[in-house]
Amino acid sequence: MSNEGLRAPEFAWLGRADYSLMWQRMERQAQLLSGQQSGQRSEEVVWACEHEPVYTTGRRGVDNRRQAELPAPLVRTDRGGETTFHGPGQVMLYPILSLRKRKLGVRDYVCLLEHSCIDLLADCGIRAGLREGLPGVWVGSAKIAAIGLRVSHGIVWHGMALNVCVDAHWFAAINACGAGLGVTSMDAFIEPPLLVDLANAWYNLLCARLDAAV
Repeated sequence: MSNEGLRAPEFAWLGRADYSLMWQRMERQAQLLSGQQSGQRSEEVVWACEHEPVYTTGRRGVDNRRQAELPAPLVRTDRGGETTFHGPGQVMLYPILSLRKRKLGVRDYVCLLEHSCIDLLADCGIRAGLREGLPGVWVGSAKIAAIGLRVSHGIVWHGMALNVCVDAHWFAAINACGAGLGVTSMDAFIEPPLLVDLANAWYNLLCARLDAAV
């Protein structure tokens, strides 16, 4: 069954945003979308932003630091995945969607989201892909985009982080890939577009893949 007839999620570029406040905002939106909060319902959204420097770790709390003291605060979250960095020069894409309504399994959604990022990079002239057994999007042996999600009551939130022009010293403090591999940014290959323009293009490519999902 196709998703024909479903409305596209609303989009907003939120600029520079504090991570913890953004996390709270996502949780509230997920509760509204599932109808848990005061019997209300809301529409699907895709939010994009850039964060102040912060390290986040997932539910399992995997400690993949390379040094005892991190150069930015560490926030323990409810998403999947290991410790990673978010900060200036990165586009964060946060779709809050109903997988149940869209009849999408979690694995199918992960694949869809990762491929929307691959589409974006391809449009910018960067050839990226997946690595078997490792999440995220890669250019050769270096990760260029990380993924971490939370699913509850058929609603998914959190999302992906695309490195556009991130200072490499932030990643030096952690094993960001969990496999001893490298990290890269778009500016290693091209003069990247503005973050807001990348976010808008990524949203459109994500919507195209959602429309085509079965």
